[in-house]
Amino acid sequence: MSRRSAGATGDLVFAWLCKGAGLLVLLLLGGIIITLFLGGLPAFREFGLGFLFSTEWNPVEGRERYGAAVAVSGTIFSSLLAIAFAVPLAFGIAFYLTELAPQWLRRPVGIAIELLAAVPSIIFGMWGLFVLVPFVQQKIQFTIGMELATIPLIGVIFDSNNYAGTSIFAAALVIAIMIIPFIAATMRDVFEQVPAVYKESAYGLGATRWEVVRNVVLPYTRVSVVGGIMLGLGRALGETMAVTFVIGNANRMAGSIFDATTTIASVVAMEFPESLAGSLKQSSLFALGFILFVISFIVLAVSRWLLHSRMKG
Repeated sequence: MSRRSAGATGDLVFAWLCKGAGLLVLLLLGGIIITLFLGGLPAFREFGLGFLFSTEWNPVEGRERYGAAVAVSGTIFSSLLAIAFAVPLAFGIAFYLTELAPQWLRRPVGIAIELLAAVPSIIFGMWGLFVLVPFVQQKIQFTIGMELATIPLIGVIFDSNNYAGTSIFAAALVIAIMIIPFIAATMRDVFEQVPAVYKESAYGLGATRWEVVRNVVLPYTRVSVVGGIMLGLGRALGETMAVTFVIGNANRMAGSIFDATTTIASVVAMEFPESLAGSLKQSSLFALGFILFVISFIVLAVSRWLLHSRMKG
């Protein structure tokens, strides 16, 4: 066999292996979707569209009623609150590492931030329960929260009768700490990709550091920055063990950021081992998993749309 024919055969094999890898991902994704949907189908048939809007979760045999509204709202609100906490901090870290930190300090701090992503989520949960929850209760809810609760209109957001400390606020803080490394590392890497001549030109025109970042760095890297934020949001939506420790696992709607509630991932983690195979409860948990998958898909679709629109702009 000639070298040319051997090379052509190798290219063909490599092409089919790559195509098979891509198809395998699609098959796995499709298999997960089908499994979740078929598993949750009895619950969807039993409760219909009302499953999405019902706040009931009654596992008593003979009077079983299940609803996803509490878990869905807890998942969305805790994730969005975590993003609100994480993005400014991640931006500050990336800004410091690329513009302010001395050269000898940038690598150690960057490695430390990346190592934070390797900490198991259950460790964050244990730390959150024994350290963060008491701090939130004593230093934030009982002081700042009670003062803010007296403000008309917005006070209801901070007014709570839950004094256990576990709350959607504590869960959001833990999630924020967990996703900061992903967002900060992405921002730092893309900030470093900005051509030095762009920044030097801005400095030459008299721009300050902040003006350079705002008017040069961020416009140049906005597509990747949005992608990093969406990556963090996707991680926040599916976080399980850390949230289970600190959110309170109460099946009620949170009227305040200091109320206890639950999320889809924590409900599934807590109750799936106790559910009987083929039971309506297990089907409802499968249905919750399917809903979480749909929410994650919507987040991905929105992020792709945002990235596409920004790239065109």
